[in-house]
Amino acid sequence: MIATDNLLVQRAASADLRAFDVLVRRYQLPVFRLCLGMLGDEDDAQDAAQDTFFMAWRAIGRFRGDAKFSTWLYRIATNRCLKELKRRPQRTEQLPDLPSTQSPPDEHFEAIERLAAVATAVSRLNDEQRIPLLLREVEDLTYTEIAEILGVTMTAVKSRIYRARVELARQLVDQ
Repeated sequence: MIATDNLLVQRAASADLRAFDVLVRRYQLPVFRLCLGMLGDEDDAQDAAQDTFFMAWRAIGRFRGDAKFSTWLYRIATNRCLKELKRRPQRTEQLPDLPSTQSPPDEHFEAIERLAAVATAVSRLNDEQRIPLLLREVEDLTYTEIAEILGVTMTAVKSRIYRARVELARQLVDQ
């Protein structure tokens, strides 16, 4: 039987490290992906993800359960990444490593070029547009969850994602 997040959170709040370890294993990849999308640097993303879980462990007893655990965790990660972005003099653009494929070389090269163009265009979005877009398209969160994470209205989330998509389309057409 797979334990629910709520049960694991209750156990972790009672200092059960094994329960918290299950939560970490369950969410480490999604939190890392979010941090990588926000920060654009693998080392910074790993640091931010680690800090996120450290902060979550320290605050687990204060988790009220008003939102899903994952939403609460993403909010911690988002706030941590935003703090890092504010400290930076400028955002660096770094594309993630691309997986190899068995497709013909010309198709593979074209796919890499398209992926690189999209990644570059996403990295050029301002934080207000990029973050909700990543939460929606990469993490597949609902508009309601994104609004909770960012502390804004659902209308603001929809507007920001719409503007991000329009800007991405403009950038990709201009290439």
